Amino acid sequence: MSKQKKISTVSVIGLGYIGLPTAAMFASRKIKVVGVDINQHAVETINRGEIHIVEPELDMVVSAAVKEGYLRAVTVPEPADAFLIAVPTPFQGDHEPDLSYVRAAAEAIAPVLENGNIVILESTSPVGTTEKMLQWMAAARPDLRFPSEDRVNQDINIHIAYCPERVLPGHVIRELVENDRIIGGLTTACAKRAADVYRVFVEGELLFTNARTAEMAKLTENAFRDVNIAFANELSLISEKLDINVWELIKLANHHPRVNILQPGCGVGGHCIAVDPWFIVNKTPEQARLIRTAREVNDHKPHWVQSKVEAAVADLVQENGQNPKDIKIACFGLAFKPDIDDLRESPALEITLSLAKKYPGQVVAVEPNVNGMPDKLQAADVLLLDYEVALQQAHVMVLLVDHAEFKADKPTFTSVQRLVDAKGIWG
Repeated sequence: MSKQKKISTVSVIGLGYIGLPTAAMFASRKIKVVGVDINQHAVETINRGEIHIVEPELDMVVSAAVKEGYLRAVTVPEPADAFLIAVPTPFQGDHEPDLSYVRAAAEAIAPVLENGNIVILESTSPVGTTEKMLQWMAAARPDLRFPSEDRVNQDINIHIAYCPERVLPGHVIRELVENDRIIGGLTTACAKRAADVYRVFVEGELLFTNARTAEMAKLTENAFRDVNIAFANELSLISEKLDINVWELIKLANHHPRVNILQPGCGVGGHCIAVDPWFIVNKTPEQARLIRTAREVNDHKPHWVQSKVEAAVADLVQENGQNPKDIKIACFGLAFKPDIDDLRESPALEITLSLAKKYPGQVVAVEPNVNGMPDKLQAADVLLLDYEVALQQAHVMVLLVDHAEFKADKPTFTSVQRLVDAKGIWG
């Protein structure tokens, strides 16, 4: 095995909700960090010491790191000791994994790889992706010695590992440091080298395994949460049929010492929970029956919410004689979870968009965590309004996300207003 040098320069590929905080953590420990992103706006923003996403405390860490010269952003990869890939892994078509971003990142860094480097994939990925990443890089750099079955105990000069993140938006800075970390190496030596990288800032336990198990562990964590959310969402559908208050039901059931039912909502969003279980289903469709059903339950929930809005509109037409084209609908919350600006795979956003298509020119949105309306909602003629203005103007209030601002002020509605509360905080 080649003698390992100390990690002094880290390159993070993908400066989004995971990549930028991770880059900032390395930089805060006086490690030189080169962040890489194809988004020129993100690169320019970071190089000014500012951030292009919402995450508590991140702005201060990035500002200090840039000012002190430990963090800079570029659009083209540069040489480094360690490369961390944190790019999107969406699905396409019939829930087929889209690995094009991972492949693009792997092939982009291949020309600058040097003897002794380690490449770590952090993106949530289907089982076997780390091995594919190795193949893509090895094809581009046949002069380097990558891990292989006949080279496990021999001298390799490029190490490969899979080390998924497991952080909660809104708490990323703290959890990157405190949470335990799974270290999945393609070989034992790869895992040990990856551990050298994360020991720079991780205070939690480093849990060693192989790359495939690490990939599956990340998917398992999110599928577990998806199944539990699906149970809560299905309870809300059942309770509505039986004329039962689901919020009271769950509160009572949770008094059982071994029961902890989650809260239902308008669906499941975010890049992880709404996507990752499909990676398991795609690989093992015959075995992943419960996981598939949970996904289907959660994917159906936005349609159920929309049907409740349509019923509220019909009720106003019937009871008050209002013209359906004059009824204004206000959707409160667009993010996929409370108190963040992340709209990825957000069921709230999709509900708002679907309503805007059904009721053109009649839908407004309230989202305190974003400064501007997403392009797809702008194209659908949805206005972004202040909280109080929306409450005054709208006839149907659709509470989709339990942001702190909404929980702090329970409004009073008039006889010509209707409420559809998917989170049970105004009802």
